[in-house]
Amino acid sequence: MADDEEILQSGKPDAKIPPIPMAGKKTSSAIHFISGSDDAAVKKAASALATKLAPGADAFGLEIIDGAVETVDAAIARTREAMQSLATMPFLGGTKLVWLKSAAFLADSVAGRSENVITVVEQLCDLLDEGLPDGVTFLLSAPGADKRRSAYKRLSKAGSTVLHDKPSLGFGAGEEEIINWTMQQVRARGLKFSADAIEVLAARVGLDSAQLHSELDKIETAFGPGHPIGERDVRDLVPATRESGVFDIGNAISARNLPLALETLDQLFYQGEKGVGILLASIVPTVRNLLLAKSLLIRHKLRPPAEANYFGGTLAKLPPEETDFLPRKKDGTLNAYGLGIAAKSSVHYSLEELQRAFHGCADANLQLITSQGAEDVVLTRLLIGFMGRPTAGI
Repeated sequence: MADDEEILQSGKPDAKIPPIPMAGKKTSSAIHFISGSDDAAVKKAASALATKLAPGADAFGLEIIDGAVETVDAAIARTREAMQSLATMPFLGGTKLVWLKSAAFLADSVAGRSENVITVVEQLCDLLDEGLPDGVTFLLSAPGADKRRSAYKRLSKAGSTVLHDKPSLGFGAGEEEIINWTMQQVRARGLKFSADAIEVLAARVGLDSAQLHSELDKIETAFGPGHPIGERDVRDLVPATRESGVFDIGNAISARNLPLALETLDQLFYQGEKGVGILLASIVPTVRNLLLAKSLLIRHKLRPPAEANYFGGTLAKLPPEETDFLPRKKDGTLNAYGLGIAAKSSVHYSLEELQRAFHGCADANLQLITSQGAEDVVLTRLLIGFMGRPTAGI
């Protein structure tokens, strides 16, 4: 036994593991592999499965090996610890679950690319291919495991495999695609969200499916099925992030909702955001889009779209010289949805007001970078300056 321990602690990838007794081998139904790009969903699913496989298990019935390590030596040690545990028969002939938890070294990382780590993980796969003794079950959870690796393919075939990947919306995915995906999830649950509520939810959750369903559970519990859910309801129940705050202040400017804009501005400063960041990440792009859309509508005598996604067809009919300078997405195509939102919201401002607002943004930027006044005062004055003016006669 001392020799075995000495081998296991050596950290050498070619160290030998005591063979698993061949009598009474189980089938691959005793092996469970959970992975995917959605880290939160992988961890939640693995915990739930571990509870199901070893309900009320004590220290002899459940062995958890923490695979959330970053170094090569630690990755080798954790893998060998799992192999040693699999090679040990259950206590007094009972059952045992071995859980290699959150194996970070299966991802495309420094440790994951190490030849020594790759070798020892392949040895684990060899051991699993031989089969496990009666009473031994293996659970491996590995968020973000590299699907290109041989070990990933072998583990996927060794037993039951469950993947939890974040939705892939393509390289050109933007705000519209995320909102549409969120809408699909909401409708699949039969919940009644307003369009504005879905936009706020999408901004606050993004593509984190685990958080999305957690927030939907919370909202459904609070209001019950079939109850209409509005924008304010989502703001009250779903926690704000920096990204959602940037969305909220832009949305408030578009709707000419000064109280919401000032409330969001205070929240962003409370979270430690800088004035220049708020100005350039949200206020300037929103005002710019409103100004561009308003100008296009006036010069081409167009009606504001009933829905933001209708504006793409209108832009396609314009000559190239009218669209070459418009904002674009990552894939180089026009950000038609963002401009559609601006075109729809531009009815709240006159062209002259938006022109003054854009110049006001330039003045505010100069004040912020030259420290001419407190950041919160500069941006508060800016918002009040162009949002608080009368809208009559627009």
